Amino acid sequence: MHLPDGLIPLDQVVIYWIISLIALAMFFVRLSEDTNQKDKRIVLTAVLTAATIIASSISIPSPFGIPMHFFIIPLVVIILGPFNGILVTFLSLLIQTLIGLGGLTVLGANVFVLGVVLCLATYITYTFISRLNENIAVFIGTVMGIVLATIAHIAILILAGLANLEMLLLTLVPFYLFIGIMEGFVTAFIVQFIEKIKPELLLMDKI
Repeated sequence: MHLPDGLIPLDQVVIYWIISLIALAMFFVRLSEDTNQKDKRIVLTAVLTAATIIASSISIPSPFGIPMHFFIIPLVVIILGPFNGILVTFLSLLIQTLIGLGGLTVLGANVFVLGVVLCLATYITYTFISRLNENIAVFIGTVMGIVLATIAHIAILILAGLANLEMLLLTLVPFYLFIGIMEGFVTAFIVQFIEKIKPELLLMDKI
């Protein structure tokens, strides 16, 4: 979902940057109030940012003939919360941009899709369903986060006049739905594993 420079009109680029910066500011406001877990949160943020960069750089064969990459961001959201997830997204995308993956001017748009939309959709879905079943909540939260991020990505491309809706729905949605389902299973497995060996990680305040 990395957008390169030069595709999105400047006025739209500015809007995505504003939304993303507001979301990042909300994280730092909440972090300033998190006096008990601040140090631990900073360390986990650094570790999960590195994990996100590594995992998203690994290409995995898919039945669509296009290599797929896991996002890892839903796992970050479940452990640390949605706005912390947005920060991890920003940091990982910034580093990837500096090594040639995605554009710098459209970083705000990429953060909006993979950070704001994916993180908030994952967290809201997970929080709602976790009252019923934790494992199902992790799975569905991950899938919904990735699917809604895909829809946001499609909306950005359409608003920029880069493609038509029918083509995008037929290509992007099935591909990222498949990734969402696969990552949903993986994320649920990892969360179960964390519950057994380090359950206190899942008890962190969600920022």
